[in-house]
Amino acid sequence: MIFIAILIGCILGALIGMNAPMISYTYSSYLAIAVIAALDSVFGGINSVINKNFDLKIFVTGFFGNAILAILLTILGQKLNVDIYLAAIVVFVGRMFVNLAMIRRYYVDKWLNKLEERKNKKEEKVEAKSEEN
Repeated sequence: MIFIAILIGCILGALIGMNAPMISYTYSSYLAIAVIAALDSVFGGINSVINKNFDLKIFVTGFFGNAILAILLTILGQKLNVDIYLAAIVVFVGRMFVNLAMIRRYYVDKWLNKLEERKNKKEEKVEAKSEEN
């Protein structure tokens, strides 16, 4: 069910993105860091759903809190003429890769378990046929 919602969200985002006006260069760094922070929260949410400890309040506050903090870091960095937002990018992207690795590991293990079950069922059928003969 959650994957259907993600798929619909991606399609809607792509359609809106193709028809949306261009973001000016002035605001592009703010939008980029906010999108990275939001994606970090999404991957964290998917990972917590897989681990069966998802909490909507934590997800929503993390989603908006991370995005706002990242935007504030970008503003501060521009005022100080220092690229502070790069620290947020490193942290968020690093966490995205960790969450993606955990998600991938879960589905690979699930797939391998299904293959093992199929193999065991086939072996049991072969043994049952040989015992009948």
